Amino acid sequence: MRPFQDRTEAGRVLADKLVSYAGRSDVLVLGLPRGGVPVAFEVARALDAPLDVCVVRKLGAPGHEELAMGAIASGGAWVLDRETTSALKISGRVLKEVAEREIQELRRRERAYRGDRPRVDVRGLTVILVDDGIATGSTMRAAIRALRRREPARIIAAAPTASPQAVEELEREADEVVCCITPDPFLAVGFWYRDFEQTSDQEVRALLDGASTRERMATG
Repeated sequence: MRPFQDRTEAGRVLADKLVSYAGRSDVLVLGLPRGGVPVAFEVARALDAPLDVCVVRKLGAPGHEELAMGAIASGGAWVLDRETTSALKISGRVLKEVAEREIQELRRRERAYRGDRPRVDVRGLTVILVDDGIATGSTMRAAIRALRRREPARIIAAAPTASPQAVEELEREADEVVCCITPDPFLAVGFWYRDFEQTSDQEVRALLDGASTRERMATG
């Protein structure tokens, strides 16, 4: 297994795995910002499907923000890692403080990415949730749980690379899980990219605007 050159290449490779969903009017692609959006853009373009975002925020442990205690998604769905919160002795008060801070950031990103565009109604649709990689799966699980409340027909969790453990857990939550490579040991998402530069808010907005323009041109 070789690393992907960048998120653009990874998205094109992932799209090949999802070709059975191409050209269908009931398919919507949702990218998980920030890094999942460039991948999702390529998937949506290849499948000729609309693109939107599902904003999810990791709940970082105080003092160890890179360590996820869980995640929260648009719509208020939570995923908590009880083992991590227990091991770090995270109190309910601290957890609430972290969550409230991340909810504010989640709302800011929703406004920054969509502007005046309303979020797409997913009821009855087949939704392909895309991230650039899945290490623990907590953010993807939060996104799936938030989406379930909006009554889509099916949810497909998709990523260019994921840990085997995350795939196993996601198979219990999603209707389908699609990954290009599931290396073991997984190490980290960035290990499987040659170029893993951080995606900016401006890039996310530009990709969403580009996808929206493409969709308007296609529908006349």
